[in-house]
This record gives sequence, structure tokens and C-alpha cells, in this order.
Amino acid sequence: MAKKKETLEYKGHPLMRKDNLIYYGDMNDKYIIMLMINETKKVDDLDIATKVTVQLQLTDPEIKTRDRVVKKAEKDSLYAAIDVATVWLERALAGK
Repeated sequence: MAKKKETLEYKGHPLMRKDNLIYYGDMNDKYIIMLMINETKKVDDLDIATKVTVQLQLTDPEIKTRDRVVKKAEKDSLYAAIDVATVWLERALAGK
């Protein structure tokens, strides 16, 4: 029997990572969040994000890539970025 591939979720929305990009949300919804890690610093042997761009984007493939961005912000940690991303995504999906 085939195993179902499990995805990481945060507050009920999937998280997918590819290199320095993290996508938060479901591509079947109207909006997703893209988190781009722009800078990191080494703490012991761990890379810690120090500059993260947060973008609320439309998922409509008919819209040009640059026109999909609804909101954009820059944060100084991944924690602060995911905190803002959660609020933006919940409000956008609720239609507020």
C-alpha cells in the first residue's frame, strides 16, 4: 500500500520550501504567502534568517507574476515574517 506524502502545516495551512523560498498556503485557494529568505547569519553551526521578504500573492495563473503581489513587507526574522504571513493569509481568505 502506498504511503501518503505528509506535508508540514502551520495553523492549518501547508508549508513548502524550495531553497530560500517558503510557500505558505494552498495553491487551490485564492491567495498564498511567499516568504523569501534574503539574508542569514551563522549561529554556531546553524543558519538563522535575518532578512525575510513576505508577499501575499494571488494564485490565478492568468495574472502576470509581477501583478500577483497584493501586499509586501520585510521582516528581520523568520518568526516575525510567519507571524505577519498568518494574519495576512487568514484575512485575505476571509475576504477582509
